[in-house]
Amino acid sequence: MGHLSDARWMGAALSLSERGRGRTAPNPNVGCVIVADDRVVGRGWTQPGGRPHAEAMALAEAGAAARGATAYVTLEPCAHESLRGPACSSLLVDAGVARVVAALGDPDIRTNGLGNARLRAAGLAVVTGVGEGGARRAMAGFLTRQALGRPFVTLKLAMSLDGGIALASGESQWITGPEARAHGHLERSRSEAILVGRGTLEADAPRLDVRLRGLEGRSPRRILLSSAPMRHREGEGWEMIASPADIAGIVDVDHLLVEGGAQAASAFLAADLVDRLLLYRAPILIGGGMPAIRDIGLTDLSAAHGRWSVSDARYLGSDRLEVYERARG
Repeated sequence: MGHLSDARWMGAALSLSERGRGRTAPNPNVGCVIVADDRVVGRGWTQPGGRPHAEAMALAEAGAAARGATAYVTLEPCAHESLRGPACSSLLVDAGVARVVAALGDPDIRTNGLGNARLRAAGLAVVTGVGEGGARRAMAGFLTRQALGRPFVTLKLAMSLDGGIALASGESQWITGPEARAHGHLERSRSEAILVGRGTLEADAPRLDVRLRGLEGRSPRRILLSSAPMRHREGEGWEMIASPADIAGIVDVDHLLVEGGAQAASAFLAADLVDRLLLYRAPILIGGGMPAIRDIGLTDLSAAHGRWSVSDARYLGSDRLEVYERARG
C-alpha cells in the first residue's frame, strides 16, 4: 500500500483512540485498525481502565482474517507481559499479521523500541511515523505523564469579547450559549478529573458532571485547589490539592480540565502548567466585570510571545471557540 493509504487508515485508528480518552489512565488511549485487501477486518481501542489493549480488541474481531493483514496502531505495540494480558507485539506475531504501521514509539521503558524490534525479528514489516502529529495530540495525556510526570492540563475559559467571565456582581450564568456549553461537557467527558478553585466552589457550588445524553457515566473526578481545609460535608466527593504543582501526585489522572475561576486559572498559568487553552468567546461586552485572568507573573511583554499556537477555531452557535497549544521546547 502507498503512503496515502497508510495515512488514511491511521486516521481511522486515531479516531478510535479518541474514544478512550479520559478513561484509560495510566495506560495510553491507543487505537488500532486491521486492514486486509483494503478492507477493515478488525477495530479496537483501549478499554476503560486500560484493558483490553487496542490491538487485542482488534485482533479478536479480525480472527483468522488478521493473517497477512496490516495493523495500523497509534502507538508502538507493547513488549511487556502483564498479569492483565499478553504483550501486544506477541499477539500480532501470533496472529500472523504481515505488516505493522505505528504512529509513535512508546516512551514507556518497558517497551521503548522493544515492541517494534520483536515484530521485525519475527519477520513483520514495520513502518513508523505515519500520523505522528495526530497521535501526539490524541495521546497527549499519557505522553505528558511519561515526559513530565504530571497530567496534560487543559484550561477552559468562557468569556465575553472584552475578557470578562462574570459581571462585577459575580453573575456568570450564562455567558455562552447552549452549543458552547454542550462542547464544554464533551471536554469534561474526555478528562479523568476536573479542577476548580475555592472561590468558584463557594460562589457557584458547581456539579462539574457531564450532562450529555449517553455520556453521564463519564463524569470526571472533582478536584479542589485550596490551601484551606474543607468541612466534612462540604468535602464529600472532592479531592484537594494545595498548589498547582500537586497535580503530579494525582493518581490515574492523565487529562486534567481546569474550569474555574480566575484565581485558579492564573495560578496554573503562572506555574506554566497549562498545555492547552479552550477559549469560548461570546459576542457580548460586559465592561468592568470580573476578568478571566489575573496577574500571571509576566514582567516582560516579550516573554508573552511565542508561547501559544492556534490548533483549532470554529463557531459553536453564535460563540467562537479557539483552541491553543503551549509551544514547548
